[in-house]
Amino acid sequence: MTDEYPHYLEFRHIYKTFDKPVLVDANFFVDGGETVAIIGRSGVGKSVTLGHMMGFLKPDKGRVIVAHEDVTDFTEEEWRRVRKKVTMVFQSGALFDSLTVKENVLFSLELREDYDEQNKEDVVEGLLKMVDIWDARDAYPADLSTGYRRAVAIARAIAAQPQCILYDEPTTMVDPIMSDHLARMMLRLKEQLKLTSVVVTHDLDLMRRLADKVVFLFKGHVIFFGPTGDLEKSDNPDIQEFLTMDRVIRPGDQTLLAWKPELTAE
Repeated sequence: MTDEYPHYLEFRHIYKTFDKPVLVDANFFVDGGETVAIIGRSGVGKSVTLGHMMGFLKPDKGRVIVAHEDVTDFTEEEWRRVRKKVTMVFQSGALFDSLTVKENVLFSLELREDYDEQNKEDVVEGLLKMVDIWDARDAYPADLSTGYRRAVAIARAIAAQPQCILYDEPTTMVDPIMSDHLARMMLRLKEQLKLTSVVVTHDLDLMRRLADKVVFLFKGHVIFFGPTGDLEKSDNPDIQEFLTMDRVIRPGDQTLLAWKPELTAE
């Protein structure tokens, strides 16, 4: 940490335009050990923010801070060093189809010279048990549901021992039971590993359970940035409309008495 860059992640006056403006003077920050959710309607720049945090995109204007460094003008070689600290769980899972669940997670450890083979096996077993997919260790990604592939992707990301993990819509396109399971799993990882994390999501239940702070994007602008509990109190009509729509379309609450894994593809 430096006086100049006290926050682990920070957007300083970020502008990004494709066919139209996607981010307009966006400002927010994430402190170490904190979880920040980025929410808003489709197409408002949520995934674009993650792209800037991973170095896949460069801002047209403004500065991007990652791991207490100004990474705005970093070369690809410099980004490789940063990506050892910051990893991303893609919506698709981005798993290797030809490798089993266990082999996918083991892949993250291949370059770890400080681990012998037994260490690696032990770490993979511990991670797969932590995310409740040890029973699926010999299955291939194609055999798994969307939710299970996400769980494997999370285990693989954590195996690299990052300081920060970025989640892109972790609960989208999964059933309510699997969504609840992923939420509980992510909360457990937050509490046990103290990772800094950013969660792009449409799932306001996940936001409320997991996030310390919220960034609300609307037409490229950050129209709310603050503690999660304060979002409901906002008098911004666009935020209130978003929250109202979520309540209208949310399915009836059900008490999830038990979670029983089904390892079949959806």
